[in-house]
Amino acid sequence: MKKKQLAMLALLAILAVLLAVTIWMPGTAGEEPWAYATIFSLLPPVIAIGLALVTKEVYTSLLAGILAGGLLYSNFNLEKMINTIFFQEEGGMVYKLADAWNMGILVFLVMLGILVSLLNKAGGSAAFGKWASRHIRTRIGAQISVMLLGVLIFVDDYFNCLTVGSVMRPVTDRHKVSRAKLSYIIDATAAPVCIIAPISSWAAAVTSSVPSDSGINGFAVFLQTIPYNLYAILTLVMLLGVTLLRVDFGPMAVHERNAIAGDLFTTIGRPYEGNEEEIQKENAHVLDLVLPVVVLISSCIIAMVYTGGFFNGASFVDAFASSDASVGLVLGGAVTLVFTFIYYMMRDTLSFQEFTECIPDGFRSMIAPILILTMAWTLSGMTNLLGAKVFVADLVAGSANAMQGFLPMIIFLVAALLAFRPAHPGEPSAS
Repeated sequence: MKKKQLAMLALLAILAVLLAVTIWMPGTAGEEPWAYATIFSLLPPVIAIGLALVTKEVYTSLLAGILAGGLLYSNFNLEKMINTIFFQEEGGMVYKLADAWNMGILVFLVMLGILVSLLNKAGGSAAFGKWASRHIRTRIGAQISVMLLGVLIFVDDYFNCLTVGSVMRPVTDRHKVSRAKLSYIIDATAAPVCIIAPISSWAAAVTSSVPSDSGINGFAVFLQTIPYNLYAILTLVMLLGVTLLRVDFGPMAVHERNAIAGDLFTTIGRPYEGNEEEIQKENAHVLDLVLPVVVLISSCIIAMVYTGGFFNGASFVDAFASSDASVGLVLGGAVTLVFTFIYYMMRDTLSFQEFTECIPDGFRSMIAPILILTMAWTLSGMTNLLGAKVFVADLVAGSANAMQGFLPMIIFLVAALLAFRPAHPGEPSAS
């Protein structure tokens, strides 16, 4: 209670100082940010990362980074800070949400949430879980099956996480695999698979980074880089090794020991215990899950090459390389929802009312990633307004001449430092 009171007093003191600066120094609002293209331009992501590591709280950390960026850009003018955070045309939150590409990604996320809710309510996830339980008899087998299913769903990492988690959770629970281990396996499979799969929303983003007027085929370049994507490859190798050799260390070892003893959660406050409802239906079939997933993957691929001009004469490789991932994913998601609706109605698996109930349920399940992406995009905008990329580019250019042999390492370190926001399907991991 004392800590909360101290935090509130500190916040009020900061607001009072900002208000005083705004009143006494109104002229600073129109000046160029003193932190532009300086080391202070990296302060917003540093604050966000530091707070996230300390507090384990993503929303507050991102918001603190956004506020820091707004303050620096406005030269500590409170009025301009508020306008910058929300209405600045190149980095404000409102303009980020008004961007068609960003909004397409958010719409696709909502569609994924609705689809996952449909799969659960129709009993398809439970039916697949039953089928898998009859064929998986060991803890190692349960963990490997989670990894294999994650590899098969390669088109999008968010859909990968949501689907694999819902489907395989009953299987891992029966074999006493901790929820922490299940989360690790899902997360360590989803992004690495998407970034090395030639046909995925991430591949489309990478290929689009190659300038169209360079005469270089971006898709061919992406294929050539797959063997050098050591992070993704080694992450999958490590996951496989940890699972097969039964090597758990640190907090994960504690989670696994407790899971074997019967406690799958080992979470302070136990917020996730007992909040999952596994819907069982007598007429549910494994195809109730498999067909929608197959249609989603197929329709997203077709829609992406469609946006790249495949049906207007472009080759498949060229069409995929120049595709619009945001538009393609939304079109693929819409086709999948229509197919799922017709399929479930024909099989009498869901009523029309149950189908409509899944729409708000799916939206609610995606509130967390939508909030994170919105604030992450805004944090990225604040950092760009402060000229962080100019500062980093000048820093690298000044050091690269003397350290040409270390240029790959320099690029890697710069990318690691700039990757302060969660990568999202269909867009680069840092900006």
